[in-house]
Amino acid sequence: MEPNAFFGARRLFRLLLGRNSAAGLKPRASKQNYISSLFPRAAFCMEESGIASQIQTKRSSERSSGRSSGHTSGSNARQVAVIGAGAWGTTLALHAARQGLLVKLWARRPELADQIQKDRENPAFVPGQKLPSTMVVSSDPVEVVKGASLIIWVVPSHAFRSVCRLFLPAASPKAVHVSASKGIEDETFSTMTSILAQEADYPVKAGVLSGPSFAKEVAKGLPTAVTLAFRDEATGNFVQSLLSAPVFRLYTSQDVLGAELGGALKNVYAIAAGISDGLELGLNARASLITRSIAEMSRIAKVMGANPLTVSGLSGAGDLILTATGELSRNRRVGLRLGSGEKLEDILYGTHEVAEGVKNAKSVWGLAQTKEVSAPTAREVFRVLYEGKQPRQGMVDLLTRRLKQELPSEILAQALL
Repeated sequence: MEPNAFFGARRLFRLLLGRNSAAGLKPRASKQNYISSLFPRAAFCMEESGIASQIQTKRSSERSSGRSSGHTSGSNARQVAVIGAGAWGTTLALHAARQGLLVKLWARRPELADQIQKDRENPAFVPGQKLPSTMVVSSDPVEVVKGASLIIWVVPSHAFRSVCRLFLPAASPKAVHVSASKGIEDETFSTMTSILAQEADYPVKAGVLSGPSFAKEVAKGLPTAVTLAFRDEATGNFVQSLLSAPVFRLYTSQDVLGAELGGALKNVYAIAAGISDGLELGLNARASLITRSIAEMSRIAKVMGANPLTVSGLSGAGDLILTATGELSRNRRVGLRLGSGEKLEDILYGTHEVAEGVKNAKSVWGLAQTKEVSAPTAREVFRVLYEGKQPRQGMVDLLTRRLKQELPSEILAQALL
């Protein structure tokens, strides 16, 4: 490493740790100001040291080679379709455009598509973030997926199957699909990648993007890390090379089901954590509930055939911690208001944002019953949401269950192998 690059990297390291450097950086005035200024400072240091140009050169080389054989090269490899113009869909489209990709964004309502295309902003979901002029916004499924080698699905889980039927006939059979939708279909208990496989007339290469990622923060360029899961390692590497950025690190995995379940299940448990906080049960109760929720998620993942260890990673525990504690979490807000005594219908009335945990509480509890797996927290959330049970009584019933071991001996034995 060149001397200037070394000192620039050291300065970046100090900034990320919150230390003052010998160069005379001012102490951070407050946590909020520090966080809001973290990425611009880091970007400045990276540019100053030459690290930014090294990253760009490396990523350009990776993209041009596709990092594997069998993937489209040239302009087609850079065309991305994003299905869904909500907060997360718009943000992922914006992020992909920032990586130099050619992006088309689908909005369900023609008037919304026309407004975003004209104003270069989606004020209802991502206010204040200007979209690049190169991004095309349309309500026409054929136009959006035409020529796309990568299709990112970001629609509510309860509408996923019907939206698939709109787009798959027009999509290229060679396209790679990424589900950024989090949920399990009611009644069938199908995951989103399973629905893609069921609805396509051809074998689809489908993966999952899941992890701690509030849309508002990603749109601002604040850093995070998420899981990108594909059964085919080469395909995962290819998509990783297209979408990764220093502030949006993608860690690949081959456990698609595990990553998908983590993202779907955590919304239900985030509602439980919100109820606990709404009842003012304290931070100890919240931490205990989150930890036991991870154990419950692992049990469900295991009986479904996924690796339970995947749930302890970014797509499971990482996403749950964020959604259960973050002020931007819609599912946490639902739980908070329930715990404070509000009715579910009053909470949901008039909102344009989707709290996936509300609908998924029914499918998750149904899945747990079908698979005969112990899921007491999911059971209590379901009963509060759909059977009118009082949140406080739900917490009492959770706390007064039969005592047992935290980790059964057979699980500890497997961990030692």
